[in-house]
Amino acid sequence: MASSPGPSPVRVIPLGGTGEIGRNMYVVEKDDRMVVIDCGVTFPKHDQLGVDLVLPDFSYVEERADRLEALILTHGHEDHIGGVPYLVRAVGRLTIIGPRFAMGLVRAKLDEHRLTDRVEMIEVGPGAGPEVGPFRTEFVRLTHSIPDCLAVALHTDEGTVVHTGDFKFDHTPVAGAPRTDVPALARLGEEGVLLLLADSTNAEEPPEAQTERSVGQEIRRVLATAPGRVIITTFSSHIHRVQQIMEAAFDDGRVVTLVGRSLSRNVGIATNLGCLRVPPQTLVRLKELEEYRPDEQVIICTGSQGEPLAALSRMARGEHHQLTIQPSDTVVYSSRTVPGNELAVNDTINRIVRLGARFITGGSDPRIHVSGHGTSADLQWMLQLIRPKFFAPIHGEPRHLRAHADLAMALDVPADAIFRLDNGDVLEVTRDTAAVVDHVTAGVTYVDGLGVGDVADEVLRDRRHLADDGVVVIVATLEADTGEPIGDAEVITRGFSAADDPEVMEETLLEIERSLRASAAQRVTEIGVLQHQLHDAVAGLLRKRTGQRPMVLPVIVEV
Repeated sequence: MASSPGPSPVRVIPLGGTGEIGRNMYVVEKDDRMVVIDCGVTFPKHDQLGVDLVLPDFSYVEERADRLEALILTHGHEDHIGGVPYLVRAVGRLTIIGPRFAMGLVRAKLDEHRLTDRVEMIEVGPGAGPEVGPFRTEFVRLTHSIPDCLAVALHTDEGTVVHTGDFKFDHTPVAGAPRTDVPALARLGEEGVLLLLADSTNAEEPPEAQTERSVGQEIRRVLATAPGRVIITTFSSHIHRVQQIMEAAFDDGRVVTLVGRSLSRNVGIATNLGCLRVPPQTLVRLKELEEYRPDEQVIICTGSQGEPLAALSRMARGEHHQLTIQPSDTVVYSSRTVPGNELAVNDTINRIVRLGARFITGGSDPRIHVSGHGTSADLQWMLQLIRPKFFAPIHGEPRHLRAHADLAMALDVPADAIFRLDNGDVLEVTRDTAAVVDHVTAGVTYVDGLGVGDVADEVLRDRRHLADDGVVVIVATLEADTGEPIGDAEVITRGFSAADDPEVMEETLLEIERSLRASAAQRVTEIGVLQHQLHDAVAGLLRKRTGQRPMVLPVIVEV
């Protein structure tokens, strides 16, 4: 009699979030069924021109949508929930499981995309969650820079997989912010954890860290000493920080107004869910600010990352229709600059300086912001509590993943039990073994306006080309049978700096005529060949004469 096969392995596949900060999306498979943990976005880099959002490539999940049991969310930051509407659109119907505040934010997104009828939403809190296919879920409360953060434990017949989400250990959190449930983590470790997937963002940071409460104390000092209006920018989802700003303003006799669509939306959701308590008569509308002296005002606004359309950026450029920055203002950056946004943030700060206002950042005052991610000491404590058999650092750039692996080895986790994964790696784990056994497609998907996935790398290269040297369009009319030019060609330029040089433009017209005459002499009448020859002739001339490489687009009209 043949023996029955043993339990199938657990497969973990990051589709985003390893080797980068953002775009978090992790597939966990068992018995031919799957769940997805988080579905986030990143924001475009400076060279991704015209792109609004960068999503994970959903193709692996989309092709197996019939196996997808649920999407599980750890918390409500954009790099964990921003891609949810696009995933729903890709897979059809979807069950979403997550904590209350994250679900409130996702519900607003789905309403905006008109997708609420395609999802079933199940709110969960700390403790046992629903059974999802072969997975028995459990959730553990964590502290982070947003309300309602949960670690996810997936219990299977092969062992337990724990995904921490984003976390830190803060033993004196602000009012309303729960502490990380250390006993629950320790209990999971005692029961046995097969695989730990843990946040690596601050793996390089020294062990000492200030608390969120200490940031509130520094904000109080700033408000007490500022001679005029105080403008504070922070992440729109950082409800604990908004809470502290409002309490400090109330105690200092100031009113608060919110500027920025995402900030107003998130504060509204947090207030309705009881995650934020607004002190009496503190929150006023923007148009009501004129009733108060500048030293009685606090403005909380978006724009901490230099986003060009955010409130602070528009104020710094003098383009906000209701607010202008005054020399008596104090502008506070109560946030960290996300890697890649340094140039945009510096540009906004320099504009603020030119307007004469005082500014405070984490560089000039380290007490004005604290990260929501744990330091190296926190990461080691998590490892000691969970005591996993196998470990995969996630949510970090390669250097963060390596630093987190080093922290684990310092705690005697064997090197061959640690897996620094790349997006697309397939980590297969059994109760006794773990190995990367395959690699699947895990690229990026660009959102450009209403288009999702319409922008290919070739399109971005063309956009960068246009941004660097502009475009030269050549319109030439030819006799259809002979290819002989009819009249003079027209040259149209956009963004080409040498367009104002009459000698260059005259030489360009002569080169166009020479190329067309030569083609006609060779009896060339195919439009594709004519365009190719005309492109090479004009592009070579302009490169030689100007040192620039504009995009040359020949247009042939046959009559």
